[in-house]
Amino acid sequence: MDYTAGTEKYKQDRAKKQMLWFGIISLCMTFAGLTSAYIVSMERKDWLDNYEFPLSLIISTVVIVVSSITIQLAKRFITTNKRQLGTLLLVATLVLGFVFVGYQYQGIFTELTGQGYFVTGESSNITTTFLFLIVAVHIAHVIAGMIALITVVINHIRGKYSKEDHLGLTLGVTFWHFLGVLWIFLFLLLYFTK
Repeated sequence: MDYTAGTEKYKQDRAKKQMLWFGIISLCMTFAGLTSAYIVSMERKDWLDNYEFPLSLIISTVVIVVSSITIQLAKRFITTNKRQLGTLLLVATLVLGFVFVGYQYQGIFTELTGQGYFVTGESSNITTTFLFLIVAVHIAHVIAGMIALITVVINHIRGKYSKEDHLGLTLGVTFWHFLGVLWIFLFLLLYFTK
């Protein structure tokens, strides 16, 4: 494949896609390290398995799945020139992102601490510390995704996306789907290894 062929715009678009995928791969490596440490730590004698799994984390999983549907529909509507529906669904996705973060926060910082488990101190435990850490790191990336989504909404309102030119939208949608898939993986890991 000749990487020098094509227009300047084509080469820039290809480079932007590659940068997104490099970022996604590095995030996968980060979470692979965290989940590996979590799995290895399950062999510890002080591993906790009798805590109540936070209901808010289950609800947040449903919320992020719904947000993946809304952002995919938004992309479809925007690329078929149904701009108002696209705008509505992008904003709905953004709102669902805030709802997701709220439930994540509630699950970890309200429900787990309500059970008497904290991230540090005398009442901390390696199990709940991992829960806090994994959820907090994912929340940080969801916030980054929400910033990207705000940028997509602004660019859409400015009329930057069309059927022929929607790279920024596509990159935002791809990253949002990645965050959803990543959370589903983390949720299944945390829930079924409890």
